[in-house]
Amino acid sequence: MENNNNERFSPIKSLLGLLSFSTIIPVKQYTSIEYMTRMVWCWPFIHLIIGILAAVCGIICADVLHLNPFFTSVIIYAFLMLITGYNHLDGVMDMADGVMVQGDPQRKISVMKDSSVGAGGVATLFLVAVLTIAGIYSVLDYECIAGIIICEMVAKSSLLTTSLLSTPSNNGIGCYFIYSTNIFNYILSTVIVAVIAYLVGDIIGIIGLVGAVVAGALIAFIAKRNFIIANGDVLGMSNEVGRLMALLFMSVTLFFL
Repeated sequence: MENNNNERFSPIKSLLGLLSFSTIIPVKQYTSIEYMTRMVWCWPFIHLIIGILAAVCGIICADVLHLNPFFTSVIIYAFLMLITGYNHLDGVMDMADGVMVQGDPQRKISVMKDSSVGAGGVATLFLVAVLTIAGIYSVLDYECIAGIIICEMVAKSSLLTTSLLSTPSNNGIGCYFIYSTNIFNYILSTVIVAVIAYLVGDIIGIIGLVGAVVAGALIAFIAKRNFIIANGDVLGMSNEVGRLMALLFMSVTLFFL
């Protein structure tokens, strides 16, 4: 994947490009997709900031507005979806539709890329959303506001895990992220995420990262079995399931601590 224009690579421009790509924050900075994805290993650190904003949102809801934990959890989830521009929700529905349909990989890929949404996609999105809200409620019930920060950051570690373990499709934006993820930048990213997660949430943070990595590996396995290749829809599913699995792992751990 080579850039054919005269643009010079800039890490700052690439990071701003990732921020613009994955959120609705108005960043007036253009860079090519090839250069943007060179810094894909830093994606979790961008969403560390998003996680902090979500945690602040939760604190305001609970301590200032005195909303109950369930209402607070719904607002936190809504905030995360809104600030990320509902970026990965179509991936959840599209991949679910592709997995549910009977047929060979080409048939499944065709259904996944179809613009229409089936019952399997709608139901899967509903389940992922409801379970994620329940996970947020659970960590808040244990007074672990750090769990909100961690789950959003490590969701991108889940996406990177899927990228590392997947065979890219021949076209689409997702292939650039997969091509740009290699074992070296993946390990570097994961080690730094682990350090941050531990500093933010102690052992709970590490457990959340483990949950996200497990989710990423699971989604990569399901994609390989059903489609052989992976695309942006698969990565979107990995992100949302990674957040959910991080919350699940942290909730179980909090129960036993």
